[in-house]
Amino acid sequence: MVEWIISEGLTDYRSAERWMEQRAAAISSGQSEECIWLVEHPPLYTAGTSAKQADLIDPNRFPVHVTKRGGQYTYHGPGQRVAYTLLDVARHGRDVRLFVQNLEDWVINTLGQFNVTGHIREGRVGVWVERPDKPIGANGKVAEDKIAAIGIRLRKWVSFHGISINVDPELAHFEGIVPCGITEHGVTSLVDLGLPVTMNDLDVALRASFSTVFDGEIRDAAWSDPDVTAGTAY
Repeated sequence: MVEWIISEGLTDYRSAERWMEQRAAAISSGQSEECIWLVEHPPLYTAGTSAKQADLIDPNRFPVHVTKRGGQYTYHGPGQRVAYTLLDVARHGRDVRLFVQNLEDWVINTLGQFNVTGHIREGRVGVWVERPDKPIGANGKVAEDKIAAIGIRLRKWVSFHGISINVDPELAHFEGIVPCGITEHGVTSLVDLGLPVTMNDLDVALRASFSTVFDGEIRDAAWSDPDVTAGTAY
């Protein structure tokens, strides 16, 4: 059984981290079920374990949170769906590389429901879309923009952190960092691609495509943790 939880409004990042730590420990000990937790955060930057200080272009623009997830710098903010994946990787194949591939497939299958083709590129973390509407790059190839980021952490084979998909965030907010350390490509969103997709539309698509990649019956669960505080909008 996998609990499906959606939090309304903006969720404070540090509060979310504390909740994930506690839930991951409870899953590992068999006291809680696996879950997918869907949130939005106020504008902020996070630095993963591979983050380079030089990639933080504007450190005073938004709060910067150092985390223990994999990856480099990324942005979270309103209009971006963050899906925290608190899953028992031991139950889902006990293979970290396969688990990350499954997360990528989940994103790609979700985007496909909006007729958007997502791609995985060697040496570039996340999910990318081709932009034939933009000028051809210096390498003679079609331009590509990033639409989704992936960064996880494992503890006792239980994953936390997860994925983020750009529905309609303020794309200019990504300019305060070098997203994932990549300078040759841009960032896009479903709305930027010309699709009138809402957050609820994406949530429905995420849920529909989850079972095509992961095992487990989904059960709706209400959010009721008073220790997770609301974030501050900018």
